[in-house]
Amino acid sequence: MRKVTLLATGMMLIFTAAAFGQMDTTAYIPDIETFLQIGYCGSPDMSEDGKQLFFTANMSGVTQLYKATDYGWPMQLTFFTEGIDFYSLSHSGDWAVVGADVGGTEDSQLFLVKTKTGRAEQLTDIPEARFGAPLWSPDDRKIYYRTNQQNGKDFHVYEMDLFTRVTRPLVEKEGYNGPMALSLDGTKLCFYTYYSNTNDDLYVLDIATGKYDHITPHEGEAIYDSFWFGTDNSSGYLISDANDDHIMRRATIDLTSKKITFLDKDTKWEVEGLVLSPDRKTMAWIINENGYADVRLVDLTTGKALPTPPLKGMYSGGTFSTGSKIAFGFSNPAKAPDCWTWDWKTKKLQQYTHSSYAGIDPALFTEPQLITYKSFDGMEIPAFLYLPPNCSKDNPMPFLVSAHGGPESQFRPAFIRNFQYFMANGYGILAPNPRGSSGYGQEYIMMDNYKNRLKSVKDYEYANKYLRESGFAIPDKIAIMGGSYGGYMTLACLTENPDIWAAGVDDVGIANFVSFLQNTRAYRRGLREAEYGPLTDPEFLKSISPINKVDRIVAPLLIIHGANDPRVPVEEARQIAKALGDRGVAVDTLIFYDEGHGTSKRANVLTEYRRRVDFFNKYLK
Repeated sequence: MRKVTLLATGMMLIFTAAAFGQMDTTAYIPDIETFLQIGYCGSPDMSEDGKQLFFTANMSGVTQLYKATDYGWPMQLTFFTEGIDFYSLSHSGDWAVVGADVGGTEDSQLFLVKTKTGRAEQLTDIPEARFGAPLWSPDDRKIYYRTNQQNGKDFHVYEMDLFTRVTRPLVEKEGYNGPMALSLDGTKLCFYTYYSNTNDDLYVLDIATGKYDHITPHEGEAIYDSFWFGTDNSSGYLISDANDDHIMRRATIDLTSKKITFLDKDTKWEVEGLVLSPDRKTMAWIINENGYADVRLVDLTTGKALPTPPLKGMYSGGTFSTGSKIAFGFSNPAKAPDCWTWDWKTKKLQQYTHSSYAGIDPALFTEPQLITYKSFDGMEIPAFLYLPPNCSKDNPMPFLVSAHGGPESQFRPAFIRNFQYFMANGYGILAPNPRGSSGYGQEYIMMDNYKNRLKSVKDYEYANKYLRESGFAIPDKIAIMGGSYGGYMTLACLTENPDIWAAGVDDVGIANFVSFLQNTRAYRRGLREAEYGPLTDPEFLKSISPINKVDRIVAPLLIIHGANDPRVPVEEARQIAKALGDRGVAVDTLIFYDEGHGTSKRANVLTEYRRRVDFFNKYLK
């Protein structure tokens, strides 16, 4: 029997090899379902001794928490039906606090997970309240977090003793507050008050007395972020744009005099994601260079730069061990997100996770070109141009213009599965960073605020113009798509410049700023009014609302929304769908009743993108 088995196996192998030898594998283009099966691993964190590494991944179809193991295969630690929203690891690595919601409501409840076994215990159970941003005390006995449980509007800072489960409010200040950092001895807590995406403040709380000190008094608007206490509670590190150039830079702060001293001078590019080692001897940060990421390391005791990982692409996260190791997330346009570690003393780079490519050859993936184009007032707008294989001025193709959300966000050249699919199927993509985008300084990010809203719409009009004149695009086959604020931008483009767009996809977008501000969650209203304009100015809000110009829309529209969306209520989608349907304009609506602000469940994501593919194929090909 053994000889027969071996012979049969050998014959099978010969046949298989011969069969594949006759196949033209270069012509194989996977379908959208295969592309969306490509995995991701992210949010790496380590125990302080560097012996345990954790990360999140979508291997189960939703985001769960995993632990790396010595034998290679990771251990799944959470099993929530709809996945998790975030996690915070204890210093020892023996415990994690996890946040999870139901149905996309974003009302995350807190759970305590034992990382040795995955056993989970629920810490909070107030379904109508939201919990987040947990920090661990140095002895891993307590956590500090934000919640709006008192009135649904204001976020206060709470303490929970994990041994007794006793909770108490530490900061009951009006507005959007949350914990940012704990001192090494656990006696001081830095918390923030968030006014808008371009303005906040930091305070230092004495946990024993309950008294807090405002450490960032300022006039105008300024951002203070990534605060870390120094070794003796008298100073700290942070990043801020409260400088003459209004560019996010590294700084130190004297907590007594409140004097901020900037460490990066006369630099053009912004700093993001500052991280310190547990002993405060090492610092890591990221330079945002026109959307690309460049990681830096420095020895704080000597001021000397340390060796950095030999990877070029998008870095995310970052956490130190007590030794010379840092864990981080990494991807680039042709590489799916994974988790890595870097030891700057031994110069050892190790990839801890290996995301699945679902059988797709990464050689199929295309990287974008960084370009700029002139807008209506001569301003140079940065954008990423994705050209499909064989796309040229002699062979133009349909194009998709991608509008990012925020609006104070930034398109970054990370790995984007659906972009790669569309390019493989003959669609070009242009992803601009119009005025109002982050990453280019305070002046640029504030250029679309309030009464300047439609100036950013014109930046997309001129993106369309750039494509028409570039020769790469078929002039009458250019579509606009976007999610959240990008969904609004889709509708705004179709109403302000209806004749230049062949189709649009509005994903959880705003159609009516008046109803949006009235119906969005109470804790978000003030933050959004600071950007879009107040409800006390309804005439202006009406003037920028696509619902009031719906008679101008002539292009086919696909509308996607989650019924449980707490940010942009689903009524926004229903308003615009009804108005277009009443006029006989081609409109397709896809409402997910178990999702919120965007789709997260694998089955829903597949349904959404199949619909997108069919929509674009119908109207652009």
